[in-house]
Amino acid sequence: MSAKIPRFDYVEQYRVIRNEILEAVDQVLESGCLILGPRVKAFEESMCRYLDTPGHAVGVGNGTDALAIALRALDVGPGDEVITVANTAVATVSAIRMAGATPVFCDIDPETLLMDTADVEHRITAHTKAILPVHLFGNAVDMVGINRLAERHGLCVVEDCAQSCGTLFRGRPTGTWGDIGCFSFYPTKNLGAYGDGGLCFTLSDRLAEAMRQIRNHGCDGSSCAEREGVNSRLDEIQAAVLEIKLRRLPEYLRQRRALGAAYREHLAPRIVIPRTTEGAEHSYHLLVIETDRRNNVISHLRAEGIEFGIHYSTPIHRMAGYQFLGYQKESLPITERACEQILSLPLYPELSAEAVCHVCSVVNDATG
Repeated sequence: MSAKIPRFDYVEQYRVIRNEILEAVDQVLESGCLILGPRVKAFEESMCRYLDTPGHAVGVGNGTDALAIALRALDVGPGDEVITVANTAVATVSAIRMAGATPVFCDIDPETLLMDTADVEHRITAHTKAILPVHLFGNAVDMVGINRLAERHGLCVVEDCAQSCGTLFRGRPTGTWGDIGCFSFYPTKNLGAYGDGGLCFTLSDRLAEAMRQIRNHGCDGSSCAEREGVNSRLDEIQAAVLEIKLRRLPEYLRQRRALGAAYREHLAPRIVIPRTTEGAEHSYHLLVIETDRRNNVISHLRAEGIEFGIHYSTPIHRMAGYQFLGYQKESLPITERACEQILSLPLYPELSAEAVCHVCSVVNDATG
């Protein structure tokens, strides 16, 4: 049975902006410039304005590369440890490994399901070089606490903002608190391309120069490499698409927040929604619930043709590909329990209020 309510759908949004998109793409193709041209530069400048913080934006090929390039620019490499969480996308840890470093997992706060600052401190060793907080679901990690910890121990901070474009913490956007903030423009994100894309943001002239070199084989305006680099460049077509969608992002975020409020209103009180961090303005990239009756909820949703997600069903320390890190079952008890109970319900700007009410009714019945 085809889904009556998809978890994510970009087609309706595309229909509204189709003419603008096609015109912009045609202009790029007619220009004769496809890589690291004026569209990328314009989008980077627009992202700086959107983040409302004096700094530098560096467009890259995808969100995973953004994290890896950020870590390399900070001289994180073999022998170094990077503290992060295990209830994130594999990409977060892939990036740490791409930089040559070792991921160290801390547990999460049981109410927000985000990085537990107190547990981070317990994981710091002589080999720790960086903290990598992940702003999951559209919520924000307590960056004041993270930065205090990093300053006390002389550590770098790289923010994973793949799910938090548009999220504020104490009035400032996520991605502007650490040494470098990293964004993904995968199509499902709050600001999504029509393909892959990513971006690094920093206040530092030195780090910006390093990241621009690393994304382009270590070169800076010539074919001579100043450092070891990779091939990870945001292309002109995706930059043109993102420029158009960035102008509409405030409206998309308004719609997401309205839908998030509707879910909170119509879901039964027994349905737990992770708490929004004090001082944060949630962007509702995902609408996540926690329930010990997840299998029953899934059965009801499937029967009604309602798509769902689980972000994420298996914490990374329990995945076969990362057994070499040596974590055992129940090494991170709060993380493991959360991964057994979470479920993501449909949420995207074009989702109707009626659809939200229907989803809530199904979930409420399944847990009653």
